[in-house]
Amino acid sequence: MSMHPPHSSAIPDPAYDAETRQLEQTWASPPGFFAWFTHVNQTNIGMRFIVTGFVFFLLGVILALLMRWQLAVPENTVMGPELYNQIFSMHGITMMFLFAIPVMEGVAVYIIPLMLGTRDMTFPRLNAFGYWIYLIAGIMMYIALFLNIAPDAGWFSYPPLAGAAFSPGLGLDFYTTVITFMEISALVAAIELIATIFKCKVPGMSLNRMPIFVWSILVMSFMIVFALPPLVIASLMLALDRMAGMQFFTAASGDPVLWQHLFWFFGHPEVYIIFIPALGMISSIIITFTQRPIFGYIPIVLSIVSIGFIGFGLWVHHMFTAGLPQLGANFFTASSAMIAIPSGVQIFCWIATLWGSKPRMDTPMLYVMGFFLIFIIGGLSGVMVASVPFDMQAHDTYFVVAHFHYVLVGGALFPLIGGVHYWYPKFTGRMMSERLGKWTFWVTFIGFNLTFFPMHQLGLQGMPRRVYTYIDGLGWNQLNLFVSLSAVILALGFVMTLLNALISLKRGKSAGDNPWNADTLEWATSSPPPSYNFRHIRIVDSRYPLWSGTGGLEQNAVVHGIRSDRREILLTSILESHPEARQPLPGPSPWPFWLAVAVALTFAGMMLHLAIPLIGFLLCFAAITGWIWPRSGRAAA
Repeated sequence: MSMHPPHSSAIPDPAYDAETRQLEQTWASPPGFFAWFTHVNQTNIGMRFIVTGFVFFLLGVILALLMRWQLAVPENTVMGPELYNQIFSMHGITMMFLFAIPVMEGVAVYIIPLMLGTRDMTFPRLNAFGYWIYLIAGIMMYIALFLNIAPDAGWFSYPPLAGAAFSPGLGLDFYTTVITFMEISALVAAIELIATIFKCKVPGMSLNRMPIFVWSILVMSFMIVFALPPLVIASLMLALDRMAGMQFFTAASGDPVLWQHLFWFFGHPEVYIIFIPALGMISSIIITFTQRPIFGYIPIVLSIVSIGFIGFGLWVHHMFTAGLPQLGANFFTASSAMIAIPSGVQIFCWIATLWGSKPRMDTPMLYVMGFFLIFIIGGLSGVMVASVPFDMQAHDTYFVVAHFHYVLVGGALFPLIGGVHYWYPKFTGRMMSERLGKWTFWVTFIGFNLTFFPMHQLGLQGMPRRVYTYIDGLGWNQLNLFVSLSAVILALGFVMTLLNALISLKRGKSAGDNPWNADTLEWATSSPPPSYNFRHIRIVDSRYPLWSGTGGLEQNAVVHGIRSDRREILLTSILESHPEARQPLPGPSPWPFWLAVAVALTFAGMMLHLAIPLIGFLLCFAAITGWIWPRSGRAAA
């Protein structure tokens, strides 16, 4: 490998054209319907995660509207308690497991290699396997809902309600199976992202030069690695309780509260697993739309890392009413309040960056400004419910429903929609309609606050959560009707965003390579990027490579020696990002898809108590063998 300045002659270079054609041929995904199941390119898999995640999000919105229809008036009979509990549970499972984490990981899978200046992820077939497992999990859950056998004990599925004695049907078996699938998918993506971030940065991109969004994804990935194993254990134990007659969570011989500890040790970090990537998106948008470096790069990075650590010490504040020792509750009250400090540090750094600038108030920036207001309200109510005396009164009321929607929707969904507007030109090569985008923001912002802010009052008036109806005369009628009507406005905002994205695919203005004049490397290639991402592996010398120097990135050197006749990426050192090796990558393969199908067949056989798990194990063995079987002249794994 060697480093040289890039060719800069205005005369067409035959070698350049030949190398580009070779790269396109080497990295191209094969065409055709059946070949679609073999794609492994990071842009293909990342976009599938994003699109599939938003499809599940729209399904979750429909379920939420059905719930609000039922709760619009007292003693409503739109649906009975059994169906309501299934819809209520599926709404939570969809939003938390099938939308929030997968879509954040999808954005990361698509954007992170581009930000790092590399041509693909480190293990592309593993990446594809994670997507197929995720897709099969979501399809299984909605098949269960359409068959009226969906889980009905909430997205948290507390025993003993989730045990075989109180939930004898297949609904909770689907739950434990899908949770396991989602664990596999999320862990696969997290490991991929950690390896890619540490080893595939362009030369010169040391750790203290990585974009803040890359830092946020790195912290999110480590949190997934540490948070999901407890849920793996818990879901396996619950499955054994239900299917094998074990007694882990029974009141007679086990401990139902043990499930709460294991679940929330995952569940509360999950909030920050969703939230931390949104922080990185906000920093990226603010840097671009103020056209200035971020104020306090190091404090922001340390704050993100601090949130990752402190987030694992808060889970018990979900359990203050479970009869825990007072000393332990006091500790978790303190840690719950403490996590507001790094979040506040980031907000003050963002304000300092905005201060004195003249930011472009385009649609992505509007969603960031909306985040500020909504998340601050959610953070303040979070400090309230972290206090044991207040939580004793507000626990399991609609006050908590309002709080976590302000934190999750305001704190993660608004930055995510802003990020979609921001990176849409990179995804498609076209701009979303700015006029429709601003209208959509205001409809969504107003609809959100009209929907969820009154829930604080409903909770303080004593309305419990997780109820399918309520009697007349309790003083909740008008607020519930108002909330249900406002939910329609909020849903309209989401639909307008979808229409804007779909219409802009064909009619959007051509974006060019860097329409925002942004600073990071994903904008240094064409929009959308070619299958190989970058023709040259660049050398960077700044945190803001597209803004450095008088001529921008074109003045920097490039790495020579990366082959174009096979899929190959450059590996660099972790700290200083010095070139170390060239790594060949495998090409398109059907085996990740078939392995995902075999794994699904194995778990489904165990869930349905059929004699097919052995067949599934044999198919898994066959798929893994096909996956790793060496091929002459090509990487096999």
